[in-house]
Amino acid sequence: MTQLVAVGVTNYVAGPFMAPMVEELGWSRAEYTIPRSLGMFVMAGVGFLIGALVDRHGGRRFMLFGTLACSASLWLLGSTETLAGWIVVNGVLLTAGAGLMGNLVVNVTLAKWFVERRGFAVAMAAMGVSFAGIAVTPAVTWAIQTWGWRSAWEALAVASLLVAAPVSLFVRRAPEDHGLLPDGKTAADAAAGRTALAEADFARSMTRRQALGSFAFYALIVAFGLFTINIVVVLLHAMPWLDDEGFTPTLAAQMIVVTSIPAMLAKPIWGFFIDRLQARPLGALGSAVTGGSLLLIVAALAFDSLAWAIVGFFLLGVGWGGMIPIQEVIWAGFFGRRHLGAVRSAAMPFSLVFGAAAPLLVAYYRDSVGDYTGAMVAVAVANLTAAVLMLAVKPPKPTTA
Repeated sequence: MTQLVAVGVTNYVAGPFMAPMVEELGWSRAEYTIPRSLGMFVMAGVGFLIGALVDRHGGRRFMLFGTLACSASLWLLGSTETLAGWIVVNGVLLTAGAGLMGNLVVNVTLAKWFVERRGFAVAMAAMGVSFAGIAVTPAVTWAIQTWGWRSAWEALAVASLLVAAPVSLFVRRAPEDHGLLPDGKTAADAAAGRTALAEADFARSMTRRQALGSFAFYALIVAFGLFTINIVVVLLHAMPWLDDEGFTPTLAAQMIVVTSIPAMLAKPIWGFFIDRLQARPLGALGSAVTGGSLLLIVAALAFDSLAWAIVGFFLLGVGWGGMIPIQEVIWAGFFGRRHLGAVRSAAMPFSLVFGAAAPLLVAYYRDSVGDYTGAMVAVAVANLTAAVLMLAVKPPKPTTA
């Protein structure tokens, strides 16, 4: 539920709000996009600051504070008048709130609670990300058309507070704090030798310093950076892209739903196989599917084929379904769970190079050239490159340094 809110109010609503806000306030699409690119830096900074703290204290207090920050920021966005205000509130305040309640905190916590079933657990939680596309995007599109974009921001603020604040209270740091072991195992299970995987995962855990000294750390940053720019770009630019191609706002929102449904439903399936097969080949498959699907969408729009566009968006969702669980399982599998918050947060400043640049470059391309085709092809090629890198990267060697 917290990931639904964190991702929904930052990424999934960006497309529906773009056209009415740009038209009324006289901005370019590139100017409108600045907060999402700036937000990558903010997200990285927040993650770097809290990663080790989540390891030590858990995520509940961060989630609660992030919920309040998100709700307050969303309410303020309804009063937007200037570009500077839009950039500060959306790019800094809203994104910081989302960073405190979203991906890093949730997945680091889950990695501590699950080892044998980590893929399935992360996948189930990540269903909230995709459900944002099913629930939030159409609802916001309707609210904008019915009440106007200002009231839609305010309604989103209230809804976010009501959804995220109560569930944040249930978060706990790690099973050991409560006399438990990962995957629901007990002391009797440990005595019987049924916790070997969890013990090995803990034993091979690397500190932030050790991770930063490994080649695998940087290889994963590049691979996942090229993989995940697909979702960042598509969520922000899909609706204006489809608008350029003659789609109505309602039909464009439905394409996001067409993507989000398989993305949500495929996550447990990806998680099931991640727990039983090697994650790296599955990561390569997921990245290849996203890249190939985006190329199919580009071709379908070029030939005015709605049917093939629907197929492309559906397959894109299948690829997205594996994105979060694969990434989190590989990070935890490479570097262990003990210091995972610190390790994952150390990667975030490097990842911002991809996440911050991609949507802004796509917007500038659209403003300069007049269409999205070349930019979307470039994103697809980046995904295919990521697939090759994921097959090549190897786990780091254990170290005692």
